[in-house]
Amino acid sequence: MGIEPSNMIEERMPKKGSNLRVLLVGEESAGIQTLKLLANGNYHLIGVMASPARKAIGGLTLWQHAEKLGIRTWPAEMVKDPDFARVLEAEKIDLLLNVHSLFVIKPEIVEVAALGSFNLHPGPLPRYAGLNAPSWAIYQGESVHGVTLHKMLAGIDTGSIAYQSLFDIEESDTGFTLSAKCVRYGMELIKQLLDTAEADPGAIPVIEQDLSQRNYFRKGTPDDGWLSWLRPAREIFNFVRAADYSPFPSPWINPRSKLGDQEVSFVKTSLTGQTADSPPGTVDQSEAGIIRVACSDEWLAIKRTMVNGHYVNPMELLAHGDRLES
Repeated sequence: MGIEPSNMIEERMPKKGSNLRVLLVGEESAGIQTLKLLANGNYHLIGVMASPARKAIGGLTLWQHAEKLGIRTWPAEMVKDPDFARVLEAEKIDLLLNVHSLFVIKPEIVEVAALGSFNLHPGPLPRYAGLNAPSWAIYQGESVHGVTLHKMLAGIDTGSIAYQSLFDIEESDTGFTLSAKCVRYGMELIKQLLDTAEADPGAIPVIEQDLSQRNYFRKGTPDDGWLSWLRPAREIFNFVRAADYSPFPSPWINPRSKLGDQEVSFVKTSLTGQTADSPPGTVDQSEAGIIRVACSDEWLAIKRTMVNGHYVNPMELLAHGDRLES
């Protein structure tokens, strides 16, 4: 997601002179992007809390990036220990930034930062609180999504909003690409917070959430990932792309269906706009040679499938006249 090589970050270490003391708690690309922003800026990064055992695909983890820069590290799991607050109190932290961390931070640690602890959430609060907000937004057919930087309080995603950006969801967006947009726009929000905290902390916005509008999404895939071909094609299309995090592992189960005793997962599909004239779940091959499946209203083109964790060409897996279970 556009991470600069670590040697490029090293060449632009934090400038001297900033009084703003920041603690970063994070993981994943968003955490690394935040580290880069802090390392390249005029801020005093007092330490990074991340998972030392976490593995990265094709690069370094946040922990490894911080070590490479010579920045002090603590295991992120320590945010669950209220006694660790005493260690952080001695550091006189101004801001705590929680960016895609895997752990719920204890209140004693949240309260350590003099100007507040802020969480970057990949969804527009209060409507998309909880987990995997980008996937849920696509699944529910939203045309607009957002990212929110909010103050941390007791409870998850409940604090006042400092900054929020909204942006369009394109029909080509997947769970992965929409998550990447959240990171990109989220870095702009973090920069706004840092600049305001340094210039005039009292000007940090405090926008209370209307919790009557709150929706909280829990861990797990809708319907445990099982498809119903009785649904409209667009709903199934949205489900498939919501779970698509290629080339990375998806937090959702790829939508699946049974073909006899075989379980077939659907990784990429596309709308055809062609009215289906066969019962839902029926497999057909178009005149252009594209495998398609009948939904309640139209044919859905099948572009990529998977069986037992391995990609299989739909042409080799599905044949005219097959019937997929709903």
